[in-house]
Amino acid sequence: MTTDIQTNPIGVHALVWAGDTSPSSLASAIEKTKATGFDLLEISLHDSANLDVGAARDALRAADLGVACSRGLAFDADVSSDDPSVVERGEKLLHDSLAVTGALGGTHFTGALYSALGKYDHPLTTTGRRNVVSVLRGLAQEAQRQVMTLGLEICNRYETNVINTARDALVLADDIGEDNVLIHLDTYHMNIEEDDLVRPVHEVGDRLGYVHIGENHRGYLGSGHLDFTSFFHALADIDYRGPITFESFSSAVVMRGLSNDLAIWRNLWSDGEDLARHAHAFITDHLHTSRSR
Repeated sequence: MTTDIQTNPIGVHALVWAGDTSPSSLASAIEKTKATGFDLLEISLHDSANLDVGAARDALRAADLGVACSRGLAFDADVSSDDPSVVERGEKLLHDSLAVTGALGGTHFTGALYSALGKYDHPLTTTGRRNVVSVLRGLAQEAQRQVMTLGLEICNRYETNVINTARDALVLADDIGEDNVLIHLDTYHMNIEEDDLVRPVHEVGDRLGYVHIGENHRGYLGSGHLDFTSFFHALADIDYRGPITFESFSSAVVMRGLSNDLAIWRNLWSDGEDLARHAHAFITDHLHTSRSR
């Protein structure tokens, strides 16, 4: 028996390396991403005002690294709001972020594109959901013209009230109705909201477009209680070949705003390079063994 050659691009979130996207921080992140063997760097656009897009694009190309961008919205720029002026600010933020992603050379723009990142004190309203569908349909059509993909990252109930499960995301994607809107699974959020780590993968199937690998406490992979063996087996079952990006946060590396939004209060690690090398080996080994069955 021969083992299938692993073809998934393996990525790492930039917050493993630096808490901002200033030119020096991003140059360091790109250098370390390459040195630790990853194929792709995911950049959060919460700090995009400090991002030198041209320099970052050139450095990524020189390092032969792919790039994906992610973000959530803010409560004063939220496309799931009932307030037209708030929706308008959120829509502009999404289109600006899509343009940055394209200028960096990325083809995947993902995250909580449908709401603010934070705990809502009420369920999603009918008007709010209608606004989400309308805005994301227009964003997807713009992305399609640039041959780009949108990811709907499914987040837990404490970070959004729009989609918390794979089934929620599939219904929303159906309502948006554009082929380049794919599902983004994240094991950290799945652990909170799903029955297990297998059924959602099978439910999403060939509509899966992006994966975040993270422990239940966002620390070292394998140090928590998540059943990664079953999750990687499920990815092999559906022959998933898209990006798999390691995401971890610690108070050792802080992006002001995003760290607060995600409630990163604990110092789960202090050496990002050791953490990243371990994660790359962990993901590579699980991909290899899951495809050797």
